[in-house]
Amino acid sequence: MNIQLSEHFSYKKLLRFTMPSIVMMVFTSIYGVVDGFFVSNFAGKTQFAAVNLIMPFLMILGTIGFMFGTGGSALVSKTMGEGKKEKAQQIFSQLIISSVVLGILFSVAGIIFLRPVAVALGAEGEMVDDCVLYGRIILCALTAFILQNEFQSFFAAEKPQLGLLVTVVAGVANMVLDALFVAVFRWGIAGAALATAASQLLGGLIPFFYFLRKNSSILRLVKSRIEGRVLIRACTNGSSEMMSNLSMSLVSMLYNAQLMKFAGEDGVAAYGVLMYVNFVFLAIFIGIGIGSAPIVSYHYGAENHAELKSLRRKSTVIILVFSAVMFALAQLLALPLSKVFVGYDDGLLEMTCRAFRICSFMFLLAGINIYGSAFFTALNNGLVSALISFLRTLVFQVAAVLIFPVFLELDGIWLSVVAAEVLSTLVTVAFLAGLKKKYHY
Repeated sequence: MNIQLSEHFSYKKLLRFTMPSIVMMVFTSIYGVVDGFFVSNFAGKTQFAAVNLIMPFLMILGTIGFMFGTGGSALVSKTMGEGKKEKAQQIFSQLIISSVVLGILFSVAGIIFLRPVAVALGAEGEMVDDCVLYGRIILCALTAFILQNEFQSFFAAEKPQLGLLVTVVAGVANMVLDALFVAVFRWGIAGAALATAASQLLGGLIPFFYFLRKNSSILRLVKSRIEGRVLIRACTNGSSEMMSNLSMSLVSMLYNAQLMKFAGEDGVAAYGVLMYVNFVFLAIFIGIGIGSAPIVSYHYGAENHAELKSLRRKSTVIILVFSAVMFALAQLLALPLSKVFVGYDDGLLEMTCRAFRICSFMFLLAGINIYGSAFFTALNNGLVSALISFLRTLVFQVAAVLIFPVFLELDGIWLSVVAAEVLSTLVTVAFLAGLKKKYHY
């Protein structure tokens, strides 16, 4: 049964509506996890470390998709709530066209500067070549990756089930091709990159051609001139999500630099495992934020304050329940999950397991912070949303990862993530309380 944005949302209906977005985000995060599993177990920890070292740079180039997707989806949903469906289609089309153009430009620039970037990040010898090989293959599909990230937000508003299907197809393709290219053909890091690039092409191009043709959704790609005002509003609304992903990538580079200092190649490999599992766990929170955002935007545009208040309250309860469950699972599964990636090295396994148990405390608070940022994006308040993300993913983490290791060495690096979430929660709660009367939630 289709659920309309204009309906009243119970807990059950809210979960049903957001579940496709949650699963979409989980499957998307699994891409990197699958790459890591096969590279680590079949190519060795040096190539595994190379993937983890260059991946933050590749993710930086793809952040524009999150910005146009979340910011544009909020703007489009608000416009639909105001009854301006034709205008909503024009805004949607402008964002997609702009993403294609920027994606091509970023791909070319990334390929040109990849080697000096790898060296600047600390890669040496064989690791430099591995970073360049993996990165250049991935960058060939960057435009599709940007579109994939963008379409996830629009599918959440219009066709969550179809969005889920596309993501599952791309995710399964990535897993199958990873097994074939890396485990069977033994193509190593190049095989992992080819598998990921192929899945991104599927995830980006299938929805592109769907919206290009006449379809059953309200949205469709139509002829539209580029309006700077529209792009600025979408960028402002989505700046928090872009900042979040950009900051995470920059912070990952800093973490890798600190880990090379305190633990060498093993530290980078352990952090890679930690990030892969975190991507999957945090994807649940991101999926809830993305999935519920169009509903919030719609009712905000329609000035339905009672439903807006109900959505905020129900979403918070759902987030808190997921937070407790994920923390418990992280503590229980720390050892078996670490074994999946680095079970072949006892020292590395012990380091990874300890890091996992320390960092898992972040799951108790991360959900509220991620949802808070997405909530303000949905309310078209990109400034507050960006500030929450900027402090959470960059300022607090950078400060923590530079200060804590001075006193606690390696454990200080793992604790940095938790400290950043504690400080971010204080900021998020303060904004939610302070702007309650303005938005009537």
